[in-house]
Amino acid sequence: MPKSKSINLLPQEEFDASIVGRVLKWAMGTFRIIVIVTEMIVMAAFLSRFWLDAQNSDLTDAIKNKTAIIEAQSDFEKEFRQLQKKLAISKALAKDVKPTDKVDLVTSKIPGEVVLTAITTGEGTLQVKGSSASEIGIMQFIANLKAEKSFKTVELNSLKSSEDNQSGITFIVKVTY
Repeated sequence: MPKSKSINLLPQEEFDASIVGRVLKWAMGTFRIIVIVTEMIVMAAFLSRFWLDAQNSDLTDAIKNKTAIIEAQSDFEKEFRQLQKKLAISKALAKDVKPTDKVDLVTSKIPGEVVLTAITTGEGTLQVKGSSASEIGIMQFIANLKAEKSFKTVELNSLKSSEDNQSGITFIVKVTY
């Protein structure tokens, strides 16, 4: 069997002694370390990809589940919002002053000799037409209305003697609330 000889093209003794040889030896050792560290980083990134994929999959499933829950509740949410709007409207209407309450209040202030012939309601106002046998009854009626705290103003708009009844006096009173 023939003996094998190894051939080293770079002589060891002279190569280690020269500056170029030392720089090349240092560079080869340093680059080996850099390659090993780079390979470790690449392997860590490759292995962490499995963990990141699992997290991504879990988050996607959670989003799908929550989306399904939200879509299932959307009809209830729409109905709930419509009821909330209706409640807000009814509360606003309940706060408004009802003209029938004010008409009842006006009629409760009528003295015995005053007779009302018409009551007209407007926005925030009442116009009361009536007749009385004397001016004292009309003045008493106006005084009773002015004594009521819920009325802002009470004005006598018209006062004239009745054409049908010579002894009667017709009047128009405007009440704002």
